[in-house]
Amino acid sequence: MRCLISKLAFILFLSLSSGTLFADRVKDLTSLAGVRNNQLVGYGLVVGLSGSGDANLGLTIQSMQAMLSRFGMSTTAAGLSGVNTAAVMVTAELTPFMKPGQQLDVTVSALGGAQSLRGGTLLMTPLLGADGQTYAIAQGNLAVGGLGVEGDDNSSLTVNIPTVGRVPQGATVEKLVETPFLQNEFLVLNLHRNDFSTAAAVAEAVDEIFGDGVAVPLDASSIRIQAPLDPTQRVAFVGLLENVEVEPAAPPAQVIVNSRTGTIIINGNVRVTPAAITHGSMTVRVTEDPIITPQDNVIVTDDAVVATPAAPVVTPDTDIQAEEEIAKAFVFDPGVSLTDIVDAVNAVGATPSDLVAILEGLKVSGALRAQLIIM
Repeated sequence: MRCLISKLAFILFLSLSSGTLFADRVKDLTSLAGVRNNQLVGYGLVVGLSGSGDANLGLTIQSMQAMLSRFGMSTTAAGLSGVNTAAVMVTAELTPFMKPGQQLDVTVSALGGAQSLRGGTLLMTPLLGADGQTYAIAQGNLAVGGLGVEGDDNSSLTVNIPTVGRVPQGATVEKLVETPFLQNEFLVLNLHRNDFSTAAAVAEAVDEIFGDGVAVPLDASSIRIQAPLDPTQRVAFVGLLENVEVEPAAPPAQVIVNSRTGTIIINGNVRVTPAAITHGSMTVRVTEDPIITPQDNVIVTDDAVVATPAAPVVTPDTDIQAEEEIAKAFVFDPGVSLTDIVDAVNAVGATPSDLVAILEGLKVSGALRAQLIIM
């Protein structure tokens, strides 16, 4: 079997040397079924804070009582203070094949009213999996990148997030997560992006290296691989399998529009059937220039004529002007490509919002042969 693996490695080397320049590796397109990360979570206490803890939060006081009871001590809530203690949630990610005794990083996040976890120490915390079993134990000094300070006048300054910290290599694995890697007769590769054509291409590329019938596409997502019967050869086999190069199928034609930022992505498979588009705009200006005519009040008496100022007469005078740009039209011929679309839109000076309107109109009319995705 070792001789067979060596021959396959040599064949794979020759194949990759003469392969296409833009081919992707199987390891970049797929993941091995059953070989994945597992999330762990636990509840614990951080002690040693400099007055930035949870104070008299009931949850923290109760947790402190429970912790002290493990050491044979009994105390009342009135005799405890959580000023230097914080209740926290501890999270970690258990990578595949990690063995008991290996270490992993943990993230510690404040659960109560703690202002900062800087300078604290995480006490021994069991980390549980989705099945409720303990897979790791975490403990250690926190590294906190945030900073928070507060003055007597209630002014404060916060840099980054002081209520979240990490304990590098702070958890020790206590239990192995079983995987089907060594037990199952077949290995299953799952595509990162479901595609029938790519699944068929992966199976074909694997068969070219390892022989007909080794790989069988099951659906648009999965390819079943015949694994070596000898479990000791599986690591070498998967190492060769991951480096098989495949030309993935072209993705479906899509136009993706981010309406918040105005970003528009058009992939190279977008086509437009014959269509004519007119793009233009009109500007209307309204100017108010009222005519003011002064008035006098005239009073005639026996001795004289007296004139006093009166309220002026205001005559409205409105000037309305409309300017319309010459509408710019362009025509899409059959089989128009991405470059043609971009050049035509740039030629008329369309803004991102104009381009969205044009694309939506093409989609409604049936001329745009692509999925229009609005984010």
